[in-house]
Amino acid sequence: VQLQASGGGLVQAGGSLRLSCAASGRTLNSYVMAWFRQAPGKEREFVAYINHSGGSTDYSASVKGRFTISRDNAKNTGYLQIDSLKPEDTAVYYCATRAGNRYISLADGYEYWGQGTQVTVSH
Repeated sequence: VQLQASGGGLVQAGGSLRLSCAASGRTLNSYVMAWFRQAPGKEREFVAYINHSGGSTDYSASVKGRFTISRDNAKNTGYLQIDSLKPEDTAVYYCATRAGNRYISLADGYEYWGQGTQVTVSH
């Protein structure tokens, strides 16, 4: 499975971005997906999770209510809508996936990773 993350950029605080994660090599309708982020000097942290059908999601406390994870299995693509951006959201955002339908929020639990897309939020 290959994942291609895109959609990052430079935005002002309060702005929005929509990140995409396009998969190839395998149909992901039996895979869960997640987004993580890593800021400079910090460990990679869990952001959001979605199950294989899109019917179950979860978010970290720091983004809940501002970020929305979704997926379009027909397009083999996952999304992360990020609204009300804050400077502390600045990080490289990674999408990840693994086979099955088990909820996992640890980075070590994911088999396949995208290359990351940079999100920078200015004051």
